[in-house]
Amino acid sequence: MNTTTFSSALKTDKVFQRELNASGFWTAFLTVLFLFFNGSSELWSDVMLALPFFIVFYYFFFSIGKVAIMVRMKRWIGSNVWRMMIFPAVLLLLYFSYVLINNQNPFRGTLALVPYLVIFPVLYYIARRHRVQKIDWIDFAALVIFLLLTNFIKVNPSGDLPFTGKEFGSVYKIALMLIAVYSFGTIRGLNDIGFVPVINFKYLWTALWVWFVFYLFVVVVGNSVDFIKYIGHDSINRELLNKIGLTLVVTYLNTAIFEELFFRGILLNMLSRRIGQAKTWRIFWIWGLILSIPLALLVGYTLKGGMQWFPALMVLLIFATAFLIERGGKQIAGVYTALAITSAIFGLVHYHSGAIIYIGFACVAGWAYGYTYLKTKNVFYSAIVHTLVNSSVLIFGLEFVK
Repeated sequence: MNTTTFSSALKTDKVFQRELNASGFWTAFLTVLFLFFNGSSELWSDVMLALPFFIVFYYFFFSIGKVAIMVRMKRWIGSNVWRMMIFPAVLLLLYFSYVLINNQNPFRGTLALVPYLVIFPVLYYIARRHRVQKIDWIDFAALVIFLLLTNFIKVNPSGDLPFTGKEFGSVYKIALMLIAVYSFGTIRGLNDIGFVPVINFKYLWTALWVWFVFYLFVVVVGNSVDFIKYIGHDSINRELLNKIGLTLVVTYLNTAIFEELFFRGILLNMLSRRIGQAKTWRIFWIWGLILSIPLALLVGYTLKGGMQWFPALMVLLIFATAFLIERGGKQIAGVYTALAITSAIFGLVHYHSGAIIYIGFACVAGWAYGYTYLKTKNVFYSAIVHTLVNSSVLIFGLEFVK
């Protein structure tokens, strides 16, 4: 299976049918894993209750970002506002149905805010539809507001799949990803978000070597500052392998895809376009560095521990790398400046980890994930690197010393 360009998808209905079939394949594959890891008898009733919702949500998940499907949706929607609202309405209906079936009141507490969170970006871009073709700062404001709302408003329950057991995401989180792809991709017109599951061995190789290089960097630097300790595994058995397998799947679905969609598929995508429109990368590079270094120092010196300068050093490293690449002129101007800025943001928002060294490494990790995205134009592959990085501590028997 290969990615298709936006223009070629318009030429034949066979592409559309092939993409629907591919979505069915990925949904079936994930369903098998879902049943395998939740196969204990005491969870069976919850698993069977969640299964229809699981299948529908993940079929949408594997379909929404595909080119031919997006084209069909745009054709059908046209300029009809009511049709634009059907998809978010379906997501809300599915979400509240799942919550009600699990004996939760969807109109109590923060659950009552879910319709607003889901509908907000769609209404925002409906209001601006066809008015602005180029990316402007209001687009970034929409993304920031959406992310702030979804992060500060804690929805409980989020609707884990299954409601109890080994959760493969939640209906709430999946709905947020789907509505982001729909509003920024279908309605706003970012056709290359890269939310497309494909099998491509060149992309896979890119993800694997980027992971290896990044983690080699972490191990070398981490050992030199006593941040990493090797504890090993008592034995390599089936239980450990199952634990690693489940960790990889759950990390991929619960964390990696979500963060890669917003930071790389949307933010990096839009920022690259915005810098390209300005036709100069230097002013963005300068201001990105001027704003990032003080923030990195502030982050470092407000946390306990030594090496408070480490996050700022890592930010300086990624900006210096971006400058050298941009000055070489062999890449599209502004792309690596956008990568440096988003990598710094990604690392610094990990302030909640409370570990100074970890935040610095997160800045470099943001570069690794973003680099993979730029080379593959696919968040599913940058999410593979993200998953492997997050799971490496378990895989190799390591421990981070905060």
